[in-house]
Amino acid sequence: MDNGLSIFSLIISAGFVVQVVMFILVLMSIYSWTIILSKKKILMDAKRDIKTFHNNFLTDTDLEKLHKKIPKVVSKRSPMEHIFGSGYGEFTHFSSSSNQALIMNSERAYRAMNTTANNEVDRLDGGLSVLAMIASSSPYIGLFGTVWGIMHSFIGLASVKQATIAIVAPGIAEALIATAFGLFAAIPATMAYNRLVSQVEGIANKYTAFIEELFVILQRQK
Repeated sequence: MDNGLSIFSLIISAGFVVQVVMFILVLMSIYSWTIILSKKKILMDAKRDIKTFHNNFLTDTDLEKLHKKIPKVVSKRSPMEHIFGSGYGEFTHFSSSSNQALIMNSERAYRAMNTTANNEVDRLDGGLSVLAMIASSSPYIGLFGTVWGIMHSFIGLASVKQATIAIVAPGIAEALIATAFGLFAAIPATMAYNRLVSQVEGIANKYTAFIEELFVILQRQK
């Protein structure tokens, strides 16, 4: 009997509680991979948007002209277009040529851009808390299945006059599979969570750098 068939047979012959634990862990693993793959695509799109918009921003120094290029409907804007549009729209909302008014307009634009950027970071960060929960709880759920399986294996030995490895090993192996399932769900979730959080922080820093850059430009407007 090969290893694959042996492991499969142990899963099939495991107790009901251990099977339920393994089923839950499989669902958690599938859900975590769904979050990982979808979040990876979202972050790649965000990085591409930052690069594309910032290149256009550096190329076209006319802010009014750049503002006219972005969609009027907010839902159709990319995140960078939304940040820029919210700031520049607030800056030009009240027209005045006095220095005091320009300073107030630029400060309002700065706050508006920060609010928009924070909302965007919250969107990027959404779902990562679930990933963290899966990463932290999966080993304990697997350990519960292992403890339960081993406990029932030893209870079963009470009716056996002489315990041998051949009798004890299958029950313990079945129980340990639950721990393996827990680690299988937790390890990718932990690694992906740390990586994705780092990427979200990097994107947030780029949003902040752009806002600071635009804020300086707006303060120079006359």
